[in-house]
Amino acid sequence: MKKPLFLLPLLAAAVTGCPSNSLKTASSGDKPDLLYAALDTTVAPGDDFFSYANGTWIKNNPIPASESNMGIGKKVQDEVYARLRETSVEAAKANAAAGSNQQKIGDFWAVGMDSVKADKLGAAPLKPELDRIAAIKTVADVQAAIAHEIPLGVRALIGPRVGQDDKNSDKMVLYLRQSGLGLPNRDYYFNTDSRTKNIRAEYLMHVANTFKLLGQDDAAAQANAGRVMALETSLAKSSRKLEALRDPYANYHKMSIAQLDKLTPGLDWKTWFGQMGVPNADTVIVGQPEFYQTAGKLLKTAPLDDWKAYLSWQLARTFAPTLSSQFVNENFHFYSTVLRGAKEIRPRWKRVLDMQEDALGDALGQLFVKEYFKPEAKARYDTLVKNVTSAFAEHIQKLDWMSASTKVVALDKLHKITPKVGYPDKWKDYSTLKIDRNSLADNVMRANQWQWQYQLNKLGKPVDRTEWDMTPQTYNAYYNSSNNEIVLPAAAFAVPGLLDADADDALVYGYAGASTIGHELTHGFDDEGSQYDAHGNLHEWWSKEDRKRFNERVNGIVKQFNGYTLLDSLHINGKATAGENIADLGGIVIGLDAFKKTKQYKEGKKINGLTPVQRYFLGYALGWQMHVRDESLASQLLTDVHSPAQYRVNGPMADVPAFYEAFGVKPGQKLYRPDSTRVVIW
Repeated sequence: MKKPLFLLPLLAAAVTGCPSNSLKTASSGDKPDLLYAALDTTVAPGDDFFSYANGTWIKNNPIPASESNMGIGKKVQDEVYARLRETSVEAAKANAAAGSNQQKIGDFWAVGMDSVKADKLGAAPLKPELDRIAAIKTVADVQAAIAHEIPLGVRALIGPRVGQDDKNSDKMVLYLRQSGLGLPNRDYYFNTDSRTKNIRAEYLMHVANTFKLLGQDDAAAQANAGRVMALETSLAKSSRKLEALRDPYANYHKMSIAQLDKLTPGLDWKTWFGQMGVPNADTVIVGQPEFYQTAGKLLKTAPLDDWKAYLSWQLARTFAPTLSSQFVNENFHFYSTVLRGAKEIRPRWKRVLDMQEDALGDALGQLFVKEYFKPEAKARYDTLVKNVTSAFAEHIQKLDWMSASTKVVALDKLHKITPKVGYPDKWKDYSTLKIDRNSLADNVMRANQWQWQYQLNKLGKPVDRTEWDMTPQTYNAYYNSSNNEIVLPAAAFAVPGLLDADADDALVYGYAGASTIGHELTHGFDDEGSQYDAHGNLHEWWSKEDRKRFNERVNGIVKQFNGYTLLDSLHINGKATAGENIADLGGIVIGLDAFKKTKQYKEGKKINGLTPVQRYFLGYALGWQMHVRDESLASQLLTDVHSPAQYRVNGPMADVPAFYEAFGVKPGQKLYRPDSTRVVIW
């Protein structure tokens, strides 16, 4: 999958049915007004626009015990789940032809839902791999075991992937990224606050409990958990921080295999890659050389018992969700309860659908699109993309900080961005993937092996720029810098309770135009995306003076978000979240100018007392209609390049003059920022 995919939990207008108890618009009879229904008018928009826009909805939609957050995105996802569940149940009952997509969907579902069989099997599906690890006698054996685990989906120690060369987007190459940690990232191993210390203690217990489930006695399990923690801590010391991973130049080091061998003395990478099934690779792009130096040293110096413990743990944690209820519950306790605050495990059918999505996403996608994404909806959003792109072009032309020569190149890049809306033109062929009813773990392993081989097959071949890195039923979107494209899956254009035809342009332009299309377009020009040219190559196309002026504005948004404090003492990481914050702000101002060309804006008619521009801003806020548990929020602040939902609304709004005008924001209100401190980029 292309790195980095600029993700967001987005929403847009709908393709689903209307609720009977929705408020109606003042001018349209039976049409629901979700924007008005969500308002909490006890909150002043100028103090907390997020709560004003979404407060009543949040009060009426508490976080379910099985979830770490609740938002309108969950509602959309639940509709997707319901549709895919029906498809899977029908497939499991059908006497489908062997090797057909329907047979694979049905068998995956049937064995996945068979919890009795999973409990009877216990850890048996892992036995061949565990035996391989137990037989390790040399460092070469350690490498061979790692090489065997990589295609299975276990990212033990190293992180290889196939992707477009950042400096030559027409070529597919092998990348090596830092990897191999059981905790979310390096900060969890070193932060000294009480919250993180407690997570480390819980993690140590969780690893030990997992070893006990594998059959080890208490003493051995405790000792092996200590080995895992020590080895991962050594890897974490050489892992880069979240914000450091956003610099594409600093994370690009092209090497020959001989140079890679020299970076890690004693390791024969050609042989190691061969064991992983990688065809003859002459070069590799190393993201974080210091990490691989440490990995190479540890392979030679860490005791073999440490490696046995570590590899057994990485294998078990990867496949725990596919095993018996004991493994499932232990995995849930740490990764969902301790880290994210969930109180109850999600229903098994949802968890199976998630795994099925990973294994057979395109097979499900073909059925999903056929039934649930109509041509008229696709046409509306194709047009919306064109309108927002046109508005962005006008913004670039009017910029007072960008020189004329750089504007020419910027406009060229903008007009070469490829929009992919709804679903791909061709689907993945799963004919070589074997799916049966023997065990869920076996199916997931084979699906991971299939995906690994699918990626390896791209090496040395022309880049397929038509490929999608998301399925159409995925509730998300992304900008891909190497393809210079925005990808907007069908599920992105859904919100419960509203037919697409009943969504007014103000809602749609705020929802889809700003928080989705404008957001993704702006990613091509944020602090990271702006370093890639129109052809997707890492190349400086700005003048030095323009880059300096741009960076000054980026520093302004970094400073703004660094100043937001949550959970008493935690701060948003303004540097790590800069790209998303830039895209949020850019999407809002660009989408607004596109909306100003619509009939609704020009007529200026109010709906439920709300002006078209007010509804536009509320439409944007609707996309972030969610609340999260404290544990999940704390984790997000350490691991996510996206700011929390409340600040994805309040943060950029505080910089937009039209928002001040629309809601009468005055000095003294909490969101008010003097003109001189407001960030203006696009």
